[in-house]
Amino acid sequence: MAVLKDRYSFTPAEPAPGARRTIRAEICGVGRGLHSGRDVTMVLKPGAVGSGVVFCRADLGIDLPAKFNLVTDTRLCTLIAEGEARVGTIEHLMAAVMAVGIDDLRVEVDAAELPIFDGSAAPFLFLLEAAGVVEHGGLRERIEILRTVRVEQNGAFAELRPHREGGAGFEVSLQIEFAAKAIGAQSYHFLLSEEGFAEEIAPARTFAMRAEIEALRAAGLARGGSLANAIVVDNEAIVNPEGLRFEDEFVRHKLLDVIGDLALAGAPISGRFVGCKTGHGLNNLLLRALFADQANYRVTNGSLAAQARQLTAA
Repeated sequence: MAVLKDRYSFTPAEPAPGARRTIRAEICGVGRGLHSGRDVTMVLKPGAVGSGVVFCRADLGIDLPAKFNLVTDTRLCTLIAEGEARVGTIEHLMAAVMAVGIDDLRVEVDAAELPIFDGSAAPFLFLLEAAGVVEHGGLRERIEILRTVRVEQNGAFAELRPHREGGAGFEVSLQIEFAAKAIGAQSYHFLLSEEGFAEEIAPARTFAMRAEIEALRAAGLARGGSLANAIVVDNEAIVNPEGLRFEDEFVRHKLLDVIGDLALAGAPISGRFVGCKTGHGLNNLLLRALFADQANYRVTNGSLAAQARQLTAA
C-alpha cells in the first residue's frame, strides 16, 4: 500500500501511575443522534473512584460500563448493550476520555446513542476540558502489552504490540485505502498525548460515500447525518462546501476511532497498535483476543487484573 503521509507526535517518557482522574464539575451537551436522527441530551458527571467510565440510560435507569465485552454492534459505530439498554456512537467521546487521561466518568444520556455534534471528537474534548480534569484518589491502572496479538478479517488486520526498547505511552500506526479517489491510500503514525490529540486528531470528522447514503438510511442508519456532521465523498469530489480540515482527514478520523474503541479496554494501553483497513468490528475483536490470554498483557494494579480474569472466564 502506498504511504502518503507519516506524522509523529512526541511526549515525555510515560509517567508513573498516579491518582485516578475524573471531571471537576457536571457539564451538559445537546445534539442530534447520527443514526436515529433524534435530539439527544448528554450529561457528563464526575465518576466515583474506581468506577471507570459508565454510561447511564437516564430514560431507563440502567447503567452500562464502557467495556469491550458489552459491545454488540459495530456497524458504522461502536454500540454497547445489556438487556434492553443500549448506547451507540460512543467512540468519539471515549477517544477524548483516553486523550485527557480520565479514569472515572458518568455519562447520562436520554437516548440510544450519543450526540454526533460535528462528527469529530473536538466537541467532546471541549466539554471535558471545560468541566476540568482533577485527580480524586485511588491508583491509575495501565495495561502493558507483553506480546503481539493480531486479528485479521477480509484483508484487514489489527495488532497490539509491545513497545520497542525505550518506548512508552500508546503509539498508533494506521493505514487505510478506499476506492474513492478523494481518499485513496493514507497513513498516519501518532503517539497519544492530550495536546497532540487536540491539534492533530480530535477535529477529524467521520465520513460517508454519497452513493451509500440512501442505502444506509433505508437500513435505519445515518438518519441524522448531514454535511454539518460528516464529510460526504463522491469519488474524486468532497461534497462539503468548506472542504477538508486536513488533507488526510480520513485516516486521522479512522485513527480517532481506533483510540476510542481501544479505550473500552478499561484502562490506558501501554504499547503499540498497528492496523490496516481496520474498523470498529476488528478493533473490538482485537481487545477480545488480547484479554483471552493473560500472557498477552500485565496490569499495574491487581484490581484491574481481577476484572480481566472475570471477563476472560465469562
